[in-house]
Amino acid sequence: MASILIAEDEERISRFIQKGLRAAGYTTTVVEDGPTALDWASTGDFDLLILDVGLPGMDGFTVLSVLRSMGFTLPVIMCTARDSVEDTVAGLDKGADDYLAKPFRFQELLARVRARLRERAAHDPAREELRCGSLSLDVNTRCAVVEGREVELSAREFAMARAFVEHPGQVLTREQLLNKVWGYDFGGSSNVVDVYVRYLRTKLGPERIVTVRGAGYRLAAR
Repeated sequence: MASILIAEDEERISRFIQKGLRAAGYTTTVVEDGPTALDWASTGDFDLLILDVGLPGMDGFTVLSVLRSMGFTLPVIMCTARDSVEDTVAGLDKGADDYLAKPFRFQELLARVRARLRERAAHDPAREELRCGSLSLDVNTRCAVVEGREVELSAREFAMARAFVEHPGQVLTREQLLNKVWGYDFGGSSNVVDVYVRYLRTKLGPERIVTVRGAGYRLAAR
């Protein structure tokens, strides 16, 4: 599951975008100002950034310029109430991958998100298939194969399985799994991690995910 950072200071709009993207199966995190957007975007933990131009503290154009100057190729879709040709050109010249003027329909934003993520996958073949032992994950189709058998996973299950496969043998804490699967702003209980680990054990095999007492879980290669 792709992880998307939403940098938008208008709560009504950020909630609208977040709700739609989560319903589409994406993990989302919302930030409300430019400096925080730059900090989170430069962690390498996100697959795409939806960036508003009019952010407090540091505008979206500046955030984008700094990101690109630091060498980050994270896909960026700029969203703004400004719809002039000059603003569109400025955003694209600074390295934006797409530009969307408000107000917009969510389906249009979703189509652009999908297009940018497909482009990223096409330019990064190593991300297309992840493998650990007899378990493989197709990132583009969200298909899991266990010992030659295709297994159907929900969006959250796939995201958690991906977190484990990307860190084979490494102990992941509940907090790390929450951040990777549900996003940094998730306000629920960490017990949800245990529930989804049980789901994965049922589908991938009970011995594949090992409990490390007092620490978390790790994926055992088979």
